[in-house]
Amino acid sequence: MLVQESFELENGSVEDDNLQYENEIRTGTVWTGIAHIITAVIGAGVLSLAWSTAQLGWIAGPGVLLCFAVVTYISASLISDCYRSPDPVTGTRNPSYMDAVRVILGRKHAWFCGFLQYISFYGVGIAYVITTSTCMRAIQKSNCYHKKGHKANCAYGDHIFMLLFGVIQIVLSQIPDIHDMAWLSIVAAIMSFSYAFIGLGLGFSKVVENENIQGSIRGVPTDTVAQKIWLILQAVGDIAFAYPYSIILLEIQDTMKSPPPENQTIKKASMGAILITTFFYLCCGCFGYAAFGNNTPGNLLTGFGFFEPFWLVDFANACVVLHLIGAYQVLLYNFT
Repeated sequence: MLVQESFELENGSVEDDNLQYENEIRTGTVWTGIAHIITAVIGAGVLSLAWSTAQLGWIAGPGVLLCFAVVTYISASLISDCYRSPDPVTGTRNPSYMDAVRVILGRKHAWFCGFLQYISFYGVGIAYVITTSTCMRAIQKSNCYHKKGHKANCAYGDHIFMLLFGVIQIVLSQIPDIHDMAWLSIVAAIMSFSYAFIGLGLGFSKVVENENIQGSIRGVPTDTVAQKIWLILQAVGDIAFAYPYSIILLEIQDTMKSPPPENQTIKKASMGAILITTFFYLCCGCFGYAAFGNNTPGNLLTGFGFFEPFWLVDFANACVVLHLIGAYQVLLYNFT
């Protein structure tokens, strides 16, 4: 009797929690979803796509970009139907990737999947810290080159910038959850558009200056087949890393208001965000490769493919920093 009463109390408590969660006010729309996705997807990796395109060549480079865009949308579309289960429209909410795995596949799978997910988050977090500090250091180097000449010894450390990034993230981590981050995503998305446009514009201006389109169908030549294979694999990996948001899709979908059903809204947001993202990726990758050919740097801004106008390069690097500050919170808020 006591066991039955305890079970009824516990079951009632769980039902109350679920009812309270279902009744939470959600205000997300297609546009806020696009902002969240673009913030998570478009990172400083967009500036390395020119190098990736250079390794793959004029046919394979754009082809791989389009291929990963299609794969990413299909993955996002399938995952979005797991937000509610067992029915994708009327079922119980699964507000995170881990919750969906736990409900659909069981607790053991959830532990294993969560382990892999957190390793992925950990790696992305490290990449964001390093990239942010590199961009801050690039601003210093750009000003140094402008004052002392392009051959000056402008070497700076980046440890202080890593610490500064950490302090800023501690402050931003006081934001309660992703439901309150729409403004941060919008600012970060604007920053990502800014430096992507700048990288695109600088590449286009370089092509006009050269008066010809550089590059080849085979990409950058190498001395051995092994070197070529290694560079191709690196390039494909960089492109794959440029589309990382499926593992936080359900967290973004959990901000969507309904009706209409959340899976319909997030599919529209995914389609819009991926189309916008792929357009920028193709433009930055192709114009960067067309501008520099076999000498395409790993990063158009920090690799100093461009020295002038120095203030524009500085502004673009500052935009990268501001974007990654916001993207860190959106992508890793569950991890932190």
